[in-house]
Amino acid sequence: MERLSTTPFGQRPVTAGLLQAAARMADTPALPHVDKWQILRELCVARTAFGVTDRELGVLEGLLSFHPEQMLGGNADTVVFPSNRALGERCHGMAESTLRRHLARLVDAGLILRHDSPNGKRYAARDHDGTLLRAFGFDLRPLLVRSAEIAQAAQAARAATARLKALREKVSLNKRDAQKLAAYGAEQGYPGPWDAILLELLDLSRLLRRRLSADELDGAGECASKLLQQTLIWLNKAENMSGKDNQSERQYQNSNTDSSVFEHCSEKSMEAGVPSPSHPESSGSSVDEGEGSLNIPLPLVLRALPEALAYAQEPVTRFSDLARLGAFLRGMIGISPSAWQDAVDTMGPDIAGIAVCCLVERIDDIRSPGGYIRSLTREAAEGRFSIARLIMALIQRPATRRGAEN
Repeated sequence: MERLSTTPFGQRPVTAGLLQAAARMADTPALPHVDKWQILRELCVARTAFGVTDRELGVLEGLLSFHPEQMLGGNADTVVFPSNRALGERCHGMAESTLRRHLARLVDAGLILRHDSPNGKRYAARDHDGTLLRAFGFDLRPLLVRSAEIAQAAQAARAATARLKALREKVSLNKRDAQKLAAYGAEQGYPGPWDAILLELLDLSRLLRRRLSADELDGAGECASKLLQQTLIWLNKAENMSGKDNQSERQYQNSNTDSSVFEHCSEKSMEAGVPSPSHPESSGSSVDEGEGSLNIPLPLVLRALPEALAYAQEPVTRFSDLARLGAFLRGMIGISPSAWQDAVDTMGPDIAGIAVCCLVERIDDIRSPGGYIRSLTREAAEGRFSIARLIMALIQRPATRRGAEN
């Protein structure tokens, strides 16, 4: 079928974009067939990149519905010629003036081409056998030519959306941790600027109600992280002050490296694949300073783990003790050595041990502890895991359930 026109009918002027689109169509050879609805779905995702709205995509969907085949491609005819009335009906009764405006936007965006007849009407001429000779209307071939570009733009839009979602999740989790920890500090009567922190978090919550850009979410993330760190610092100070009467006894117990009890714990940890502080070749050489590196008070962690602590053979006074306890308990709840080793390699021995102790607290609710720890390991590898979130979830359980468990 021959195409006879490039310039628009009536008062509509010729533009550089119109000429570029026409040249692009003329230089393009026959293309492989592509599902027209798949192109539309990709274009819906990438609509911002092409400067079109959902209303204009609705008009484009109406135009595509007049194409008799599902596939666009090859040398097949891609011109559709519905009247404004018929197209308006397909677009759910859209007014003719609105329809014209959206059609002009689709042409300007280079997604369709006009082939106007001498009198501006849309029609097709056929021979006596019914073969289509020429058609005047809207050419859908630009969608076919730009299908790869549309797919690439859709992929970029999905990646940007996923990044925004990850940023918002991180901000929300840090904000929630900071809110609950600050509320806990205020409830316990610990000294600290709890009211000021909670007010800043309230402002942050109001900000997150809006649709934020990536840069704005980065700024909100820095604010939430700063407030969380500030809350943890004040909680650490308060917990250390409240436990200083017992510190001398704890220090005496942990400094006795020659005791048979400590050696027994070290042997168990090495058998389970957890680095022990008594072995210099261990990758966990910072376990002795674990209470500072984990950024969460040890008394707060111990408060959340009564069930796990019931299995401890010796007093748990350091995070390294919890790591050994978690290594001991992982086999009891059905976590395989490979899943445990992956968790240790990704999270570190202290965090992995505490995570296992958290699973012990919820063992009645978890169908597959091994699968659960692998899921947490994947989150840790992606930077989405927070041990503070697990701890606070256990602390915030309903009081009736904690009472029953205790």
